[in-house]
Amino acid sequence: MVFAAVCVQCGAPPASAQEQPPIIARTSEGIVLDGRLDERAWASVDPLPMSMYSPIHRGRMTEATEIRLLHDGTYLYAAGEFRDSEPERIRVMSLTRDVTVADDTFGIVIDAFDDNRGALWFFTTPAGIRGDVEVQDDGQRTNRDWNAHWEAAAARSERGWSAEMRIPLSTLGFQSDGGAVRLGVIAYRYISRKNERHIFPEIGPDEAYFRPSSARDTILEDVRVRRRVYVTPYALGGGGFTAALGPGDRYLRSANTVSELGLDFKYQLTPNLTLDLTTNTDFAQVEADDQQVNLTRLPLFFPEKRQFFQERAGTFMVATGGSSRVFHSRSIGLRDGDPTRILGGGRLVGRAGQWDIGALTMQTAGDRDDATENVGVARVSRRVFNPHSFLGVIATTRLDGDGRSNIALALDGTIRVAGDDYLTFQFAGTRDAPFANGAARVASIDRLARIAWSKRRSRGLTYAFSWRHVGDDYHPGLGFIDRVGVNEVFYSLSYFHYPAEGGALIRIDPFQLFGQVVTRHADGSVESAFIEHDFDANWRSGASVGLDAELYFDDLRQPLALPGGTAVPEGQYYYPRFEYDINLPPGQLARLSTGGGFGRFYDGQLSTLWAGPAWNPSPHFGLSLSYVLDAGRFTDRAEEFTSHNVRLRLNAARDRHLSLNGFVQFSNANHLAAANVRLRYNVREGTDFWVVYNEGWNLDRDRLFPPLPQTQARALLIKYTHTMDW
Repeated sequence: MVFAAVCVQCGAPPASAQEQPPIIARTSEGIVLDGRLDERAWASVDPLPMSMYSPIHRGRMTEATEIRLLHDGTYLYAAGEFRDSEPERIRVMSLTRDVTVADDTFGIVIDAFDDNRGALWFFTTPAGIRGDVEVQDDGQRTNRDWNAHWEAAAARSERGWSAEMRIPLSTLGFQSDGGAVRLGVIAYRYISRKNERHIFPEIGPDEAYFRPSSARDTILEDVRVRRRVYVTPYALGGGGFTAALGPGDRYLRSANTVSELGLDFKYQLTPNLTLDLTTNTDFAQVEADDQQVNLTRLPLFFPEKRQFFQERAGTFMVATGGSSRVFHSRSIGLRDGDPTRILGGGRLVGRAGQWDIGALTMQTAGDRDDATENVGVARVSRRVFNPHSFLGVIATTRLDGDGRSNIALALDGTIRVAGDDYLTFQFAGTRDAPFANGAARVASIDRLARIAWSKRRSRGLTYAFSWRHVGDDYHPGLGFIDRVGVNEVFYSLSYFHYPAEGGALIRIDPFQLFGQVVTRHADGSVESAFIEHDFDANWRSGASVGLDAELYFDDLRQPLALPGGTAVPEGQYYYPRFEYDINLPPGQLARLSTGGGFGRFYDGQLSTLWAGPAWNPSPHFGLSLSYVLDAGRFTDRAEEFTSHNVRLRLNAARDRHLSLNGFVQFSNANHLAAANVRLRYNVREGTDFWVVYNEGWNLDRDRLFPPLPQTQARALLIKYTHTMDW
């Protein structure tokens, strides 16, 4: 039972090894998950051939690293022995799941479908803290809000530390051929204080170390995975109040009490196809959104944080430029911008043969107590031409009891043309019929088209070009779109240089040139444009510096509202700006990232300063601050604004089970302050006891009439979830 090494030395794999992927050994011996590799099964497995990824590609590894893989037909086991000549300096900065600051780390990336597109990334620390990430679009995007069922343990010694992971094969999802499973594997060890990463297989510094297409193909034999069933009931109780305008133009408190029961159900129809059902869906324990200050004409984008929508979320992703996308699950549970209750629904995601498939339907409350809304998504895609190319189609529907409907349909694809050159495209259409019962049917139909060509690499000369057309009435009811009625051209040209080994710098980006021109359909005029030149330098310690020079043009056809009651009048504006950012090495107990900008801003001046200090004096306590200052001055109009946006996060943990997360925000531009405090006791994987406290305060209480209450809303919620699996 020996892992057949891909190469004897840390170099390019020989052709014969690529033709015969290594076999991950199968064991019938029990493995006690305690972080110590003292079972006979581990001794019978050869360690993976590791090499240095950073700070010096193919450099000498300063500490010994041994990583081994096993499976028993039900679980995939990954384990590592990590020697350290200074064990007292091993970094452990957090005891909270998914909150890794600058900890030493052991990780494994699994491309379970071996499709070079998506992967599941699992990592742990010397404290046995788990983190998991979904990798999408060959590393172009990641989803760090995804969580899976798996386990990890770690142990410390005078020689360093060690760790074991136990990942259910049912969590991975995979294609089985007569009991044999082919999947891609990347494994690594990160030494925080040295910014040093050891990796298998060898990956160049010009590629992301978690990129699925860089994974080494491996085979698991004699896999007999049982189809697991997870049933998770929850109980929620609590209360609070909300202030609302009542009779006599006075704000009155309306008491709210909560007493809810709900259920989530997960069943594996096949080893790689999972069905999720939910009823009376609740997300009380989800962290609050970040408050944002908008100084542009574009709408703000908020990411999805709710767990029900996280598993293989990349299957549903059809990006159409910037933050725009045909489907954005965050729109589920929102009606005309207001939150509505999710009554329940189902979700199917995975692979059938050569097809990646995803389907989702949810029923939500409507505008009235007796009205509901149904939303649906269907997505299929498959690999074509070569292992790095795919075509897909997606359809979304939004139907409510008043007869309003929205349908979106899109075709998308990514084609690897040659080498690192990729062609991507999306063609979408929407049909929006906003009408009331008994009224005449008036539907708007419009389209979006986007084509892009890019060289995906981070060494030498790279480029990207894209063109996008967005119709005047294009409206994906379950998606997100930043602007309509325009044509856009975007381009970038960059050069990435890696100095010779031995110097302090690991990479220099002497120029990164970006630009965009947006024109209106109505008259062909330029709505906005910008050109930007960036210079970046990255040190081997992990520190970096960036300098940006920018030139903007904006043609406003209506005033642009800004904080403090100020607004930019209609007109055409040209203005230059300069920005900088400084990031200190990440592996320290106290860290700082900061930056800012200055220059013209429409017909005035704008100065920006941001800072992100963080401090972790022990694994039991961490504090981080995000502060953004925007100060605008419009001398000719005698107007000005000063915006302060503050986010303070506190993470405290007694151990791996009991943790407290506090999130306090302040924004004078939004006239709000808010607190989101979550106490969690993790009994075991899937079983949690939560206490959640939320409060929002009004800051604009000096207005004359009607006066706002000091507290806008307050809630204290208690939630218990219990997962049973078979």
